[in-house]
Amino acid sequence: MAQTTAWDRQRAAVRDEISRAAIDLFLRQGFEGTTIDQILESVGVSRRSFFRYFGTKEDVVLGDLVARGAAIAEALAARPVSEEPWDAISGAFHAADETTTLNRESTLALGRMLFDTPSLLARHLEKRLRWQDMLVPLIAARLADTNDRDLRAHAIVASALTCLDAASREWVQSGGRHDLADLYDQAVSAVRA
Repeated sequence: MAQTTAWDRQRAAVRDEISRAAIDLFLRQGFEGTTIDQILESVGVSRRSFFRYFGTKEDVVLGDLVARGAAIAEALAARPVSEEPWDAISGAFHAADETTTLNRESTLALGRMLFDTPSLLARHLEKRLRWQDMLVPLIAARLADTNDRDLRAHAIVASALTCLDAASREWVQSGGRHDLADLYDQAVSAVRA
């Protein structure tokens, strides 16, 4: 394992500070109502520094989405090999969800923002495509070695991600009244029926 340097810790701290300030502004003013200049002013960093950490304004909200996909892939790889693909991917989603650090209200507000902001939703979907690249080989390895194994693995992963999106949307629309894991399981049951 690579050792974290003081420079790495400093970069992570600056990135985190920018992210926290931006999310605070987004939650108060809305995503579209917040400019990059406002974020820069609240943190006291230059535009160049901002773009060193984030490629776009959307990445401030979604920046760790690819890392989250990697955590899900890691959890999926750790699942028992004998476990059925749908159960394995569900278990991996649930395991990765346990690492969420935002409180419920902030998660709901960010979820509303995501579903209500076309540019944010588009960037979210773009980043989620990278999850498929990570998860498909792990699901394919669980399937019988047939000519259509890759097709089936792609279909399972794409369906599972769509179920996750449907459950997340329902959770946000319900104001978080329902358990997200239960909503996901219900969505999977609907697809597999």
